[in-house]
Amino acid sequence: MFIGENLTNLRIMLGFSRKQLSEMLGVTEQAVWQYENNYTSPRMEIVNELKSIFQVKSKYFYKKDVLHRYIKADNIPVMNIAYRSKIMNVISKTQAEAKHMAFLDSFVNYLTAKVAYPTQKVIQLRNEVINYLNTSNEDRETQIKNIAILARQELQFSNDTNDELMFLVEKSGVFIFEKAIGEEIDAYSLWTKQNRPFIILGNLKQSAVRRNFDIAHELGHLLLHYLVEFTSLDRKEQKAIENEANQFASAFLLPEAPFLTDMQNIARVTNPDAYMDLKKKWKTSLQVLGYRAAHLGILDAKNHRNFYAALHRKGYLKREPLDESIPIQKPQKVKSIIDLVAKKGMVDIRQMIENDWMAETTFFHRLTGINRSFFNNYLIREQDFDLVNVTDLASVIREKNS
Repeated sequence: MFIGENLTNLRIMLGFSRKQLSEMLGVTEQAVWQYENNYTSPRMEIVNELKSIFQVKSKYFYKKDVLHRYIKADNIPVMNIAYRSKIMNVISKTQAEAKHMAFLDSFVNYLTAKVAYPTQKVIQLRNEVINYLNTSNEDRETQIKNIAILARQELQFSNDTNDELMFLVEKSGVFIFEKAIGEEIDAYSLWTKQNRPFIILGNLKQSAVRRNFDIAHELGHLLLHYLVEFTSLDRKEQKAIENEANQFASAFLLPEAPFLTDMQNIARVTNPDAYMDLKKKWKTSLQVLGYRAAHLGILDAKNHRNFYAALHRKGYLKREPLDESIPIQKPQKVKSIIDLVAKKGMVDIRQMIENDWMAETTFFHRLTGINRSFFNNYLIREQDFDLVNVTDLASVIREKNS
């Protein structure tokens, strides 16, 4: 029997309205509604179209899907997804990202069902931050500065580089994925109700330094804004929250003491080109370097305006020098987990793709941002011609001839 809810889950995850899907299928919007609510079952040619659109097997629509089997109900608190309010106000986009997170959470649950983790550093850090904020009488700016210092210490960052930013944040317990989110969202983050932190990075932004800021910005949300209901914030409150995450990111990526030392070697502080060596060292944008210098009082208001005007005049607000040469850090944690559970025999990846998830490798690419080729490698069966060791074969021949 066709399970309409499976279709609804896929449709919402990809952000299609019933009308859009009906046009793809060449049926009425009412027909899609009937499929989803189990009033009628689609013909086989429609099922074939659905499996092509969503990159799943036909049987996907006739068995309980992964959201029924590998995730706790209501584990994704939509209210707490940290991204910008103008997007949050678009209900279909909010629902799509929440559904995507539910599928990702199911995927991680599936992969890690037999993997034991120690208490994750990011959870310990978050709890320390909560305790500090609940007991501190310092102003908010000082609190954010101290939390950025604490975060670099606890996550074991070196004090003179951000080269391992992605690796160390993933190692701390955060699950980071890439996705074609769209032009209006750089990234977003979330704590699930079962204490699993996610960061979703847009893959349209091909700049290492901007991606690094996105990671630090979302880490700031995870630490500073735990359980904040972003959907209930007005525009002013949203702007304040975003400003706090920006402050955290700049303080986290450019720790005060070494950065002040570095700035002593900058001859013309209003000239963005003078900051190129610092951009190479810290893997941050010229704009963030100027923002941090202004925040620390190295640039006064007039000089910061001149610095920003120079960025605009040189075209650096659209594309900066070195953006093409600094390597973009990409998530590796989930790929490593897949390799581990496959090697240890904990998960049969072919079984996962074809039978448990009933999907194509394109589906997993859409879901995780990991290239199809990575998953395809697990679908290639090794051909065994029953060859025996040459020495053993010679022994067999001798025995027959004796």
